[in-house]
Amino acid sequence: MNKEDIEKIAHLARLGMTEQERDTYAEDLSRILGLVSQMDAVATNGVEPMTHPDEAILRLRPDVVSLEADRDRLLALAPDSRDGLYLVPKVIE
Repeated sequence: MNKEDIEKIAHLARLGMTEQERDTYAEDLSRILGLVSQMDAVATNGVEPMTHPDEAILRLRPDVVSLEADRDRLLALAPDSRDGLYLVPKVIE
């Protein structure tokens, strides 16, 4: 990346930077893009995508009801309710 590219990006992002920072960012971004280019060149045909390199398996618990809510009791705690629903003040016009 050159200084003009960095200046354009900085302008679009509304960033102010010194001449030295522009040089540093140009070098850093060029190295990052070079690394991405190297990774893009790696042959990945036949490699299955994975969600995590550890292949960890989650331990899941059975999906059973552990506590039943008493709807009428909970609605009685609300400041205002009607037809089994909580009524709340209007917040959007």
